[in-house]
Amino acid sequence: MILAGVGASLPLKSLLASVATPVARPFHKFQLGELELITVTDGFIHMDKVQPNFAPGVAAKQVNELLQKSFRPTDHVDLGMNMLLVKKQDQIILIDTGTGNAFGKNSGWLLNSLADAGIQATDISTIIISHGHPDHIGGVLKEDGSLNFPNAEYYISRIEHDFWMADQQDFSKSAFEDKALLKVFTKATQQVLTTIKPKLHLFEDGLVLHDCIKLEIAPGHTPGHAITHIYSGGNSIVHVADLIHSDVLLFPHPEWGFNGDTDLQLAAATRKKVLARLTTSATPIFAYHLPWPGIGHARKKDNGFEWVAETYAFPA
Repeated sequence: MILAGVGASLPLKSLLASVATPVARPFHKFQLGELELITVTDGFIHMDKVQPNFAPGVAAKQVNELLQKSFRPTDHVDLGMNMLLVKKQDQIILIDTGTGNAFGKNSGWLLNSLADAGIQATDISTIIISHGHPDHIGGVLKEDGSLNFPNAEYYISRIEHDFWMADQQDFSKSAFEDKALLKVFTKATQQVLTTIKPKLHLFEDGLVLHDCIKLEIAPGHTPGHAITHIYSGGNSIVHVADLIHSDVLLFPHPEWGFNGDTDLQLAAATRKKVLARLTTSATPIFAYHLPWPGIGHARKKDNGFEWVAETYAFPA
């Protein structure tokens, strides 16, 4: 990632420190048929360990060798948060809302990033919530509990809504170790879903919105986790949300998984199934947590897949 105004000769730690307080946040615009799509950033989430966040139960030697081969650190990982907007005439559709104030200064940049791209929160007409984790739903509310996007209608799958709003959530098939933190996440998600209830629409698999979006439930990361198919004029791209969290670990080894997956085995099976389909069709992918701007393709390699990032000759 190249940051405007940051000298290329600075050491890596200085570059990373600069990211925490950006003067201007990047945005990327591109066309999809008659649609204008805009990518903005909500910042990033720093994880001070690769394992057990990734590849729980896999031999550390195998994981570290793959990271080193890919020129990635073995002692931490940073998850990008790429936000996608779809503009169709007077409709501005936002997919997920970032962290809000839940994860500190390195994230929660969405409102400022939108402003940098010339969009105000009041312009957003539709918000699709891929799933109920706090880094996707946290930006719905201000600190005082009011709505950041007061003019939007909200969509979440019925399965996802019912899971989080139940008296008890089943995390028995997850590798996530901090059960107390899961309770904190659940309470925060319930607060958001309760607040937006008058404007909330619960969808089933296959719902079509605005004649340019189709929602598909892709379970495992959470029970009602959804991916978003965006299409216009014979062109398409798929927002895969949290189907995949690492380009260098989970494409070659989709079975390794991520400890945030509510059902580790189901998430792996869904990951393989969806990636196989997108590989066969050569459909472009937008990925929430992959390196900026999260656009590329999957292709088959050996027994797994590989990520081929879209490249750009100049910032746009």
